[in-house]
Amino acid sequence: MMPLLRTAASSTKFAHRSSGCMATISAFQQQHQQRAQSTLVVAEPTDGSALSPSTLSAITAASKLHSGPISLLTFSSGNVDVPSSVSSVIRASAVGNSSLLAETITDAVVTANKKYGYSHIVASATKFGANYIGRAGAQLGVSPISDVVEVLSDDTFVRPLYAGNALAKVVAKNSPLKLISIRPTAFDKAEVGNKSAATESLDVPQNEHTEWIMESVSKSERPDLSSASVVVSGGRGMKSGENFVLLEALADKLGGAIGASRAAVDAGFVPNDMQVGQTGKVVAPDLYIAVGISGAIQHLSGMKDSKTIVAINKDGDAPIFQVADFGLKADLFDAVPELTGKL
Repeated sequence: MMPLLRTAASSTKFAHRSSGCMATISAFQQQHQQRAQSTLVVAEPTDGSALSPSTLSAITAASKLHSGPISLLTFSSGNVDVPSSVSSVIRASAVGNSSLLAETITDAVVTANKKYGYSHIVASATKFGANYIGRAGAQLGVSPISDVVEVLSDDTFVRPLYAGNALAKVVAKNSPLKLISIRPTAFDKAEVGNKSAATESLDVPQNEHTEWIMESVSKSERPDLSSASVVVSGGRGMKSGENFVLLEALADKLGGAIGASRAAVDAGFVPNDMQVGQTGKVVAPDLYIAVGISGAIQHLSGMKDSKTIVAINKDGDAPIFQVADFGLKADLFDAVPELTGKL
């Protein structure tokens, strides 16, 4: 019996030691996990050293994930001005203008993640971000969480459903890497300071399957629609594309951008890049003036976060008046020129 008792005691002692060892390992793993929390923000291309407004919003969203370091991936050939929350800048090199290709951007993201092992990768939910985030998710083996409007924790996010009529709380479980795209209008733009971040180069494998040929960009002296503080939009009530000159005159007086509803775009009044709504651009200016727009749910989902909404429509029952802060029931062809003349 004595050997049995000694064996039991020995087993008990071993169990205590194992328990203590497991607790130590668990604490080490938790501490290592906290140290490993880091984020890669993918910057959208710009012409100069200034970051795009959507990238600054993505940096703000990244700062809400955890207290770990934030790295910025950019294809800019020169130095970029970054907010103080960015600890390092990774400058990816690509052949020619191939940095605009989804394949090239994805290769850069995958290469950077393989080198540093990020816990989060953040992109902007813009046309640029949507072009590569699905491909990046497939190569990284994670499911992207798109169009995030609120960060609740490092693994819990809020995103809109049904054209913004419902909000879903999404939890990313059992995934060491979270790949998300954020709605730029839902987050403030990070302030750029005088801090200089460490910069390093990243060689991106040359893409052999696709080739960048060219791009056709419409130049305008007006502010960019996605980031303008004032937006004047027209709908089917404008009756023709020629009548948009009325909105252009008003926008010029206010220093704003020109937008349009899907109905106006589908009617051929204006090009697609002016469309505001669920399938167009999402805007949140300080002032949004909707002219001749009925207020379909697809359009409202793209502008309802505007600070002040003004509606001009001769139909007093138009849904746009339900979300407008100020409404004017009048013929737009009389009201808009008079408003422009008084500014």
